Amino acid sequence: MQEKLIALRRYKGISQKEMAKMLGIDPRTYVNKEHGITQFKANEMFMIARVLQTEIEDIFLPTNFMNREVKEVKKAQ
Repeated sequence: MQEKLIALRRYKGISQKEMAKMLGIDPRTYVNKEHGITQFKANEMFMIARVLQTEIEDIFLPTNFMNREVKEVKKAQ
């Protein structure tokens, strides 16, 4: 489930149907992607970030992803 995406979309007042139309996909397909049943394509992720006026990583990466990854790299060294 894309919880950050759902929260941002709702905050901006954009419906699932409107987001699907902006992406050029069927509303049911969008719902499936938002709920994690199928994956967003890279171009869709970039378009969503643009529509929501935020960075792609703020929507699609887990919270503190970069901090955790850097710590793992440092541990491995």
